Amino acid sequence: MPHPPRTAPVAPRTAPVAARTAPVAVPALPVPPPPPAAGPSTAPARTLSWEEARTRAHGAARPPAGRSVPLREAAGRTLAEDLRARHPLPAFDTAAMDGFVVVAGGPGPWTVRGAVRAGAPWPGRLGPGDCVEISTGACVPPGAHAVLPLEGASVSGHRVAGDVQLPGRHVRKAGEDAGAGECLAPAGTPVGPALTGLAAACGHDALTVRPRPRVAVLVTGDELDHAGVPAAGRVRDALGPLLPGLIDRLGGENVALRHVPDRPAGRLAEELDRLGGADVVVVTGSTSVGVTDRLRRALADSGARLVVDTVACRPGHPMLLAELPTTRWLVGLPGNPYAALVAARTLLGPLIAGLSGRPLGPLPRMPVRGRLRAAPGLTRVVPVSWAGGDVRIVEGHRAAFLRGAAVGDALAAIGPEWAEGDLAPLLLP
Repeated sequence: MPHPPRTAPVAPRTAPVAARTAPVAVPALPVPPPPPAAGPSTAPARTLSWEEARTRAHGAARPPAGRSVPLREAAGRTLAEDLRARHPLPAFDTAAMDGFVVVAGGPGPWTVRGAVRAGAPWPGRLGPGDCVEISTGACVPPGAHAVLPLEGASVSGHRVAGDVQLPGRHVRKAGEDAGAGECLAPAGTPVGPALTGLAAACGHDALTVRPRPRVAVLVTGDELDHAGVPAAGRVRDALGPLLPGLIDRLGGENVALRHVPDRPAGRLAEELDRLGGADVVVVTGSTSVGVTDRLRRALADSGARLVVDTVACRPGHPMLLAELPTTRWLVGLPGNPYAALVAARTLLGPLIAGLSGRPLGPLPRMPVRGRLRAAPGLTRVVPVSWAGGDVRIVEGHRAAFLRGAAVGDALAAIGPEWAEGDLAPLLLP
C-alpha cells in the first residue's frame, strides 16, 4: 500500500521551505495525504485531526524484518509471521474426566480390562462390553465410545455399570481445538504469556518476532529539579519518571534518558547527534517557538522531514513527529506533564505499533458522562473512570496536572460535537 509522499524538509524559521517533488512509495497502511509542500510562504502547516495524526504516525513507520528467538525471550515482542499449529490440538483423543472409558453406550455393565494414565497410551484394544479405567488427559484407546465419570459409576469387582447415552461424551477429539497447520495467531499479534504457552503446546521452541523499538528520551528545561521538593521558581521533573514506564507499556524499550538544559543554544542539537542505537528519540519541551525552544531549529538544520506538525487536540499542543536523515524517528512532546502524556499516546504509541508491525486497530467506544467545556474544532483527551456501562470524566486534567490520569481507568478522546452520554473512543492503559 502506498506511503504518503515525502514532504518538505523542515526549514529554519528565517528561510522558506524548499519543496521536494519526488514521492517515495513504501508499503504502509493508508494514511491521510500530507500537507502540500510549502513555497515562499509563511502559512502554517495543515492541522491534522487527532484521528488523522494517529493514523499518519502509524502508517509512516516501516517495521524491521523479524528474527527467531527462544520462547522465553519472545514475551513483549510482536509476531513477525503467523503462528501455526505443528500438529492437531489435541494431538489425540483424550479423556476430559477421570472415570472409565467404555466401548458401547447404555447402562452397561462393562468388564474392566486395565487402566490408562496420562503420558502413555494403553497397549491393548477394547472389544464389546469392555472398558478401562482412565485419567483426565490420558489417551482414549481405539474403539472406545465415551467416558463414564467416576461420580456416575457403580463398581463391583471387575464390573462397572452406569448410564452412558451420548457417543463421545467427556472425550476431547483429536484436532477439535485446532488442526495441523491452522493459523492460531496472525502476524502483528503482541506476544504475551498465553501466546508463548500456546506456541509451546503446538510444538514450537522459538518464534519469529520483531524486536521492541528502542526509544531514547531527552527531557529539556532549565527549570527542572530531579529530586526532592523543587526550589523556589522551579518545578520537579515528572516526565523523566513517567516516560520509561509508558514506553514499556506501549511496546518499546527505553534505552536512554538524559536531561538537557535549554542553554547553551546548541546543546539539544549536540545531544541529538550523540544519540546512537535508538530507533525513536523523544524530546520533551522545546517543541514550541519560544526563545528557549530549540527543537524546530535543530530539525531544520539536520534536514529532517516533518510527518506531523500540528494536531487539533487539547491538551497535547504542541506535538510533532519527524523523520531524521539517519532513518530514525523523533517525537516532540510538550513540557507540561499531562499534555505530554496525551501527545505520547497520540503519536508515540501508534509509531511504536507501526515499527513493531502491529495493526493500529479500532479503539473501544463507550458512553462518556461528566462536565467538559466545549472546544470547537478540537479533540479533548480526558481521563475517565468506569461507571457501570458508562465512563465518567475524572477531574484534574489540565495540561500540567496528572492527578486525573493517575487515578483514572482510561483516556477518552472527546470530539468537538460531543454531548454528555455520547460514545467516545478510549485509550486503555
